[in-house]
Amino acid sequence: MQRIFGVACRAGRLHPTAQRQWLLQCVKRGIAGSSARRGTALAQEPFLNGESANYVEEMYTAWLENPKSVHRSWDVYFRNTMAGAAPGEAYIRPPSLSHSLSTELSPSLSPGVRDTKMVEEHLAVQSLVRAYQIRGHNAAKLDPLGILDADLCSNVPTDIITSPDKLGFYGFSEKSLDQMFRLPTTTFIGGGKPELSLREIVHRLETAYCQHIGVEFMFINDLEQCQWIRQKFETPGIMAISTDDRRTLLARLVRSTRFEEFLARKWASEKRFGVEGCEVLIPALKTIIDQSSELGVDYVIMGMPHRGRLNVLANVIRKDLEQIFCQFDSKLEAADEGSGDVKYHLGMYHERRNRVTERDITLSLVANPSHLEAVDPVVQGKTKAEQFYRGDPDGRRVMSILMHGDTFHLSDLPSYTTHGTIHVVVNNQIGFTTDPRSSRSSPYCTDVARVVNAPIFHVNGDDPEAVLHVCKVAAQWRHDFHKDVVIDLVCYRKNGHNEIDEPMFTQPLMYKQISKQPLVLEKYLQYLINTGVVTHEEYEEEISKYDKICEEAYVRSKDEKIMHIKHWLDSPWPGFFTLDGRPKSMSCPPTGVSEDVLAHIGNVASSVPAPDFTAHSGIERMLRGRRNMVSKRSVDWALAEYMAFGSLLREGTHVRLSGQDVERGTFSHRHHVLHDQNVDKKTVVPMNHLWPNQAPYTVCNSSLSEFGVLGFELGYAMASPNALICWEAQFGDFHNTAQCIIDQFISCGQAKWVRQNGIVLLLPHGMEGMGPEHSSARPERFLQMCNDDPDLLPTLSDDFEVSQLYDCNWIVVNCSTPANFFHSLRRQIMLPFRKPMIVFTPKSLLRHPDARSSFDEMLPGTDFRRVISDSGPAGQAPEAVKRLLMCTGKVYYELLKERANRGLDNDIAICRIEQISPFPHDLVIEECARFPSAELVWCQEEHKNQGYYDYVKPRIRTATCRKRPVWYAGRGPQPAPATGNKAMHLAENRRFFDAALTLNSFKQLE
Repeated sequence: MQRIFGVACRAGRLHPTAQRQWLLQCVKRGIAGSSARRGTALAQEPFLNGESANYVEEMYTAWLENPKSVHRSWDVYFRNTMAGAAPGEAYIRPPSLSHSLSTELSPSLSPGVRDTKMVEEHLAVQSLVRAYQIRGHNAAKLDPLGILDADLCSNVPTDIITSPDKLGFYGFSEKSLDQMFRLPTTTFIGGGKPELSLREIVHRLETAYCQHIGVEFMFINDLEQCQWIRQKFETPGIMAISTDDRRTLLARLVRSTRFEEFLARKWASEKRFGVEGCEVLIPALKTIIDQSSELGVDYVIMGMPHRGRLNVLANVIRKDLEQIFCQFDSKLEAADEGSGDVKYHLGMYHERRNRVTERDITLSLVANPSHLEAVDPVVQGKTKAEQFYRGDPDGRRVMSILMHGDTFHLSDLPSYTTHGTIHVVVNNQIGFTTDPRSSRSSPYCTDVARVVNAPIFHVNGDDPEAVLHVCKVAAQWRHDFHKDVVIDLVCYRKNGHNEIDEPMFTQPLMYKQISKQPLVLEKYLQYLINTGVVTHEEYEEEISKYDKICEEAYVRSKDEKIMHIKHWLDSPWPGFFTLDGRPKSMSCPPTGVSEDVLAHIGNVASSVPAPDFTAHSGIERMLRGRRNMVSKRSVDWALAEYMAFGSLLREGTHVRLSGQDVERGTFSHRHHVLHDQNVDKKTVVPMNHLWPNQAPYTVCNSSLSEFGVLGFELGYAMASPNALICWEAQFGDFHNTAQCIIDQFISCGQAKWVRQNGIVLLLPHGMEGMGPEHSSARPERFLQMCNDDPDLLPTLSDDFEVSQLYDCNWIVVNCSTPANFFHSLRRQIMLPFRKPMIVFTPKSLLRHPDARSSFDEMLPGTDFRRVISDSGPAGQAPEAVKRLLMCTGKVYYELLKERANRGLDNDIAICRIEQISPFPHDLVIEECARFPSAELVWCQEEHKNQGYYDYVKPRIRTATCRKRPVWYAGRGPQPAPATGNKAMHLAENRRFFDAALTLNSFKQLE
């Protein structure tokens, strides 16, 4: 085969591109293959191994472009191979690489032997360069304390030349150090020179990879990106900075250091989670922002833990110092809006001028809880939204910086990518009191970034100029490749976890060294004085100037007018509220729409998008069913949702729906994305073709991380009030793994951070014999976190419905009709403020024949119905009713059917509470008064210690002034939310139906 190929090449029968592809395939098969059956000369060459094969591929690529660009030994080898040399003849087997090659080649040696020696030496140099590129970071001097290794291993890789005796690994000796070698095309250490001595090669590799910067990048499978990184670190002199940059760097270190010292003097006993030990963080972030601003970025969104937050607020975002200092005042009280939060959790938003680039820039630091990583997906979602609203599809103007973070699994997903995030890890080598050797299994804390081929730059935090260089490179990488990058600031933590901890309890040796460690400011200052960049007097002047700024701000911080939580908004919505932050009104317009709009949406939702589009037969059947419903002026659950979304799009409201399987719907009910059955990747989203000038609709299946995706959507919803952002769990139970986002951001975000948010959680819920993990969305958890008082009857004013919504922390609904679901979604946008909404959505009701709504329930003048009263025989003769069943959700239809079967339509009324929280006291009062002789029973399918009972019972009692008892009918208490046995499920159903529908069954309990 190989000889035939050679003949074909000489005869001109193979195009040069084909030749190149053939030989490259030979290389790859040589790497992966294992026998003489590989069928190509190159694959069978005895010198070829895994790493060498990569070199051969690179050399061959260079040789094709210019045969003179490679060493002549390579030129001879490739010419022989292309001429059809038999396997093994193009190259003579060399001695072992471990054999010394220090002996000069004798002129009497045959050309073949000389070429063999030259190729071996060249490969040895290739291996040496590659070793430093791959493993140089393992030998870098990264720990400023000099006591630990950032990779948790003190052994230097054997192929890194740390002493002359290690030259023998490559077959060299000390005599080889002055021998000249041609440099491979995969390095920039030559600085334009094609050859260097071995001594200089080692020196330059040491300088590039084994000093205060450790670069991890050779796992990246893109040659262009690897070459880009090599150039940024290998080029001689590339780290040199100007005198002006050094003076700026010193000034930023002064501010970072003196800010912490000022706080320590004024509030010695206060926790502030200072950045001492990593003071370089401030100039690092400012450098990233400067460089990004120069490259066109005008909005930076940041997320970070508590350590260093106050310093970042003061010296990066440039928040007024008095606003920070007043947070230490003991007289500061929680604002009217809620509880507030500790100062090192707060965020902010600031538009200012970047004095380095003279360009306007907006900076937003997102508030976060103590669950440090929880803010990461929120930042990413907010960044994605800002890119969307600003027409920045490639992320050139809006970017994110995370000062920790594992959100890499979202980084390249089409609907979640932010086109590159810069991750800055403040690696103080310890977690609370946990030694790093006990806190992770990987060599580095940043190893997770390797999953997405993000380069990782480890840097010694006590070398400010190295940090400066790394930050510039990171910003340029993000701009050029739109991919994530990690900066690992290896530093230390001077004061323990907080300023009042005693770190010597658990890390005595480390903190003995820290006590002797000079500040990075002191070390850098001495270097600049020694090099004549600054004088001591200039330094003292800089210190005095910043100290004066702090003292003046401290005086101003005593002014009570500035003590307001609203100064800490991280996501302001200009024009949405009045100047004092209140809603522009306390009313909500009707949420119905015209019949023409409903019919138009229904017709689009039930049509095949184009004549040449082949839909699945099941989809066509579903579309016919929709057309039939529209013709009868009725809607099911999926069509009601379609109409809610479509009508909002018509009104200019962006709608976004994400979650697992949301495009088709977990229960195959939605089908918002249609797939052509004959053309791969040909899809259509009919919702985006409803109106000529509609707002865009985004629907996207998510990754399997509820925590990450819900946090992302929450951040997306923070960016603008004029969008409906919905996250749907595959099953309601699955929100369990996102509980941190729910507990710490959604339920209390407004109370802690004055952050309103209109995100909608769609949680499929219902006890249908599907087992404990596919039944319950755990309503009790959401209701337990509602902020209304069960024992207090609110004032029933004219605007009670809207004002009650304004006062609540979130809205919890369980709709029983498609029309009510339609109105609940539209109400989210029509309200003059934003609240999160939890919707317990159905499963069986999606196709239940009775769960249908007429167009009449969705026309102008109609609204969301918080309570739906009984309209049957019991409702027409309420005085004779003996029992009033109150329930919510799909259990209504089961009770309705059982009541009819037992002939109790006149004796038992069924009332549906559709909005569970805030509790509709006014309508419950009316409903109870309407049935004066009826005993009150709460009926639910959930277990007694779960579901709604513990929430609704005291509120019903309060509504009735505690004059009537509220009985319970439902399942008994259980630790699991549902049984996994179908027969037991049905038996439980029979028991609670008997309890709910057997009259006088509660008399014995009175």
